[in-house]
Amino acid sequence: MNRFLKLALKEAYSGVRSGSGGPFGAVIVCKRKVIAKAHNEVFSTNDPSAHAEIVAIRKASKKLARFDLSDCEIYSSCEPCPMCFSAIRWAKIKKLFYGCISSDAEKIGFGDNGIYNEIRGKAKKKIIAKQLGRKECLAIFAEWENKKAKKMY
Repeated sequence: MNRFLKLALKEAYSGVRSGSGGPFGAVIVCKRKVIAKAHNEVFSTNDPSAHAEIVAIRKASKKLARFDLSDCEIYSSCEPCPMCFSAIRWAKIKKLFYGCISSDAEKIGFGDNGIYNEIRGKAKKKIIAKQLGRKECLAIFAEWENKKAKKMY
């Protein structure tokens, strides 16, 4: 275990001991310098998206004043869930290091397999999704597409 993963684990302990959320911590590093540390804050914020990796990405983006974290790495005490993995991808972080694996989290009640199985069509969908108003919603896409000074992400 390296020092950055140790910090992520320390964050996980901090979150559990304070009652903030589940046993997860994350650290974002840029050029060997810690930019952000976070632990799961689902309980303390009543925000189901306040996973350690998400909170760390928000802190790092705010501190660096940019959404492109492609020159950063993330260390997590556990393999990220699908939401966190997607956020890491959207932040363009190219290196992810983690301690526990998803099946370890599954054993203590934090199951990603249900989500993965829904995505893969191997389980009954728990969310009913229905498309509505595509034509009207395409109008904002057209406005974006025609916007002269736009910033892509």
